[in-house]
Amino acid sequence: MEGTSAEGGYATAFPRVLRRFALFAIAFSVVSITTGIFVNYAYGLTTMGPAAVWLWPVAAVGQVLVVLVLAELAGHMPLAGANYQWTARLVGTRFGYTVGSLGLLYSAVGLPGIALVGLAPLTATVLGLDAADPTTLLVIAVVALLLAFGVNLVRVQWAARVNNLAVFAEIAGTVVLSLLLLGLWAHGHAGTPDGGHGLGFLTAVNPGTPAGDAVVGGALIGIFTLVGFEAAADMAEEAVDARRTVPRAMIAAAVISGVLGLVALIGFTVAIPDLRAVEASPVPLADIAQYWLGPVLTRVFLVIVVFSMFALLVVAAASNSRLLFAMARDRLLPGSGLLRRVNATTATPVPALLTSLVICLVLLAYGTLDGAAFTILVGATALVPYLIYLLTLGGYLARRRRLRETGQVGFSLGRAALPVAGLAMVWLVVVVAALTLPDAFRSADYVVLGGLALTGLWYLAVLRRRLRDGTAGLPAPDTTPAVGKALESS
Repeated sequence: MEGTSAEGGYATAFPRVLRRFALFAIAFSVVSITTGIFVNYAYGLTTMGPAAVWLWPVAAVGQVLVVLVLAELAGHMPLAGANYQWTARLVGTRFGYTVGSLGLLYSAVGLPGIALVGLAPLTATVLGLDAADPTTLLVIAVVALLLAFGVNLVRVQWAARVNNLAVFAEIAGTVVLSLLLLGLWAHGHAGTPDGGHGLGFLTAVNPGTPAGDAVVGGALIGIFTLVGFEAAADMAEEAVDARRTVPRAMIAAAVISGVLGLVALIGFTVAIPDLRAVEASPVPLADIAQYWLGPVLTRVFLVIVVFSMFALLVVAAASNSRLLFAMARDRLLPGSGLLRRVNATTATPVPALLTSLVICLVLLAYGTLDGAAFTILVGATALVPYLIYLLTLGGYLARRRRLRETGQVGFSLGRAALPVAGLAMVWLVVVVAALTLPDAFRSADYVVLGGLALTGLWYLAVLRRRLRDGTAGLPAPDTTPAVGKALESS
């Protein structure tokens, strides 16, 4: 697809069709408080107890600091493959390649992980199928991925519509439900086994759990969930007035997710009917809902959760394909000539979408054959986004003056930039340390190192020569659309 010059010296590749609410919906759906709380609540509850709820605001404030810095970058450089583009233009293509490769690793493992570990068993439960049967789970996960990528193959507007609906599903499935449970508890808590007093700090640490491990485990509810808001920036080249709408969508998604997530957690936790029974349950939120609402309304709740997870797959597929496209446009990946193509009819990066789908299906098959190994892979998805944020903020702090060269500014922190970025960096260092130092995360650390090793091999074998010869990398600052086309044909 050809057109006038886009941002950053590239020829226009996508039509600008995404408006403010669609961008907010993309960011909000990727964060997906419904998915994150449903999947991670059990871990926080069993390691720290109900008081894990009060570590959610800590994660929310830390991530809002991060998103403010990323929003400034999005306001200066609204480009597809956001974290890759920001770091490559601030620090250099090699640094950006490392950050972008981590992003590809995150998506490659995260999408099939959500489909197999989260969405498939819940869908099986709703349909009355055997949620413990590996074949059933595999079929559901494959169908979910095919549908999610299929929506993106047709047009980006279809993916946007799914995510627009997901905003209301998220609110209904978390906030409205939790407030309903809170009201039911207020009228009937005297008849519950422990009176619903599970929220107190007296039940903060479970017996036998070291205090440090308990705090890390409790914080992981928010740490695992409150990531991905920069997906709106990955879609920036398809956004209307991207310099203004994308930063605001990111900030709104992070703040609203933080507030609504806390409301939901408080409602669910106060409504716990029997703390020990719920802690022992593999799906505690479903057990809490069923106690108060009965099986029919609980099934409705599970349907909403399933839809939220599917919406997350849809927008994550879109975001990952734009990262593949962006890195291929700069000839950093194998098969770049194919991966950077955008279908003229659908205005979608079809080769990048299909490549991402194949990778997901391969990892899905691997996960089904060796579930233990796949669990380790999924565990790495907790660490990878925070490494990306850490490297991006490091580049921001080191080279922030380069932002002046980007021209127009859609969002700026002004004098607050350095204090905000400094506090955000402290937060990220603490989180990365918490996700790498404990023995429980050691296997996930090896996965990340293995992924970086593979990207290093490609760099040494091919990419280093391309960068040296000038046949790969960012376009020159004065690049015109014609020059961009010449680079594509090289």
